Amino acid sequence: MQLLDGKLLSENIKAELAAEVALIRERNGKIPHLAAVLIGDNAASEVYVNSKIRSCEQIGFKSSLIRRPADTPENEVLDIVRRLNEDPDVDGFIVQLPLPKHIDEEKITLAIDHRKDVDGFHPINFGRMAQGMPAFLPATPYGIVEILRRYNIETSGKHCVVVGRSNIVGTPISILLSRKGYPGDCTVTLTHSRTRDLPAEVRRADIVVAAIGIPEFVKGDWIKEGAVVIDVGINRIPDASKKSGSRLVGDVDFDSVAPKCSHITPVPGGVGLMTVTALLMNTLKACKKQVYE
Repeated sequence: MQLLDGKLLSENIKAELAAEVALIRERNGKIPHLAAVLIGDNAASEVYVNSKIRSCEQIGFKSSLIRRPADTPENEVLDIVRRLNEDPDVDGFIVQLPLPKHIDEEKITLAIDHRKDVDGFHPINFGRMAQGMPAFLPATPYGIVEILRRYNIETSGKHCVVVGRSNIVGTPISILLSRKGYPGDCTVTLTHSRTRDLPAEVRRADIVVAAIGIPEFVKGDWIKEGAVVIDVGINRIPDASKKSGSRLVGDVDFDSVAPKCSHITPVPGGVGLMTVTALLMNTLKACKKQVYE
């Protein structure tokens, strides 16, 4: 069994990005600028946004953080989005989800200029991705694709089972892995909480992508010998043996699944770190106008 080390990969990719930014700076070119909008004080969002800012500093990107309290009116958030859309120095930006309940997430997503949508959530980017056109890919699926590519995991003709159908991970990764080319050319089954006999579906998989948001949901007896397992989940569960009183686990029961795998992503240290890195990759593409002129 080989660990698919997201931490090592993300550091390697960040070194590549830093070298490219150094060249841009040497030529007095436009330095990539990523902005983040954080509404409220969701602890997980705080950690994620801070990770993005640290990563930007690490590779030489410009970064901006716009913070507002949880009771910020929706029209004020829309105004922030409008200003970022119009700011020529900002190459890409994200509005961190989830938003407070009084703010319509769909309305905010639709208000973002698709040319600056480095999270890849806008329907224009999603639709272009589905048709195999140049697009900003959703960050987590993009990270998964890079893990498969850089570890040279064979995908052509393989049966991939995706567990979870969210628009952020499950549905887009099912599209990406079924597309022509590498990594792709998979036969993909998209499963979810209503799938009949879910363990039987997963047992057929050469590649499993677990993104259902339930701690340690996928068990060892669900996994075919030699399968590749990509665990997208990040769940905090109680653990009295830890100083914090809790620990992070994925959507896969690692202890029972890992012995049966050829490759598996750990949690933490797997897909999560690659999600942030994919966001930086999209921002560089936006700065260089590789997707949209």
